[in-house]
Amino acid sequence: MDEPSALILAFVADLYFSSRIESAAAGLGLRYEAVETADQIGAGEISRDLTAAGALIDRISRRGPALIIFDLNNQAVPWRKWIPLLKSDPATRRIPQIAFGSHMDVESLGAAREAGAEAVLARSAFVADLPALILKYLHATDRDAVDSACMQPLSELALEGIRLFNAGEYFEAHEVLEHAWNADLGPGRDLYRAVLQVAVAYLQIERGNFRGAVKMFMRLRQWLEPLPPVCRKVDVERLRQDARRVEDALLVLGPEGVGGFDRGLFNPVRVVE
Repeated sequence: MDEPSALILAFVADLYFSSRIESAAAGLGLRYEAVETADQIGAGEISRDLTAAGALIDRISRRGPALIIFDLNNQAVPWRKWIPLLKSDPATRRIPQIAFGSHMDVESLGAAREAGAEAVLARSAFVADLPALILKYLHATDRDAVDSACMQPLSELALEGIRLFNAGEYFEAHEVLEHAWNADLGPGRDLYRAVLQVAVAYLQIERGNFRGAVKMFMRLRQWLEPLPPVCRKVDVERLRQDARRVEDALLVLGPEGVGGFDRGLFNPVRVVE
């Protein structure tokens, strides 16, 4: 089955601009999702125990967009709050943001730039060469590079980190896997980052830290989701399913019930021989 293409998430209400972005995305082989109002980003279930900011980060990180576009004239989306929030949170800060608005609205253009958007343009400049603009800022996974890196063997440090993970020594596993991640400068290092963050999420659950675990699950998606089903003989697909199952069970329990979490859901990392 083919992997889904990269996603452009656009907070745009104007049909003209939405259709222009959709057409450019289609021409580049990208997926496109338009969100006209703040309420629309709430599709899907999330825990009632998350703050409004946490809920937004959860909803965005679950979608995993490669680019976010804000129409500064869309008054139904609080972009003045959302741009800096998404830029400051570890789960979403790597996602590039493009903002566009009326050239007459100098204040809004300046505010978006100050908030952290990578590109802020007047409407005419935004649509002048939209495909090139998208390609310039799109944060897409280099599939060939990742697949090639995933053909390499696990490092000795990574093997030790996985052994510690499978022994339930999550803190120690995190420490060793962080060393493995720092020692690998290629795209395969994302595998080590993903496993270590799963370890930290499980550790937070063991410590009864509901919010810490939820935040870690949000953060690890950017590392875990882009990996192929098997990477360096690690069964990534199973690890993804295990992490989702643990996260779902945690959200059902909420902060009051985290102390009773069933640790039997903490499955080992499977290495395929």
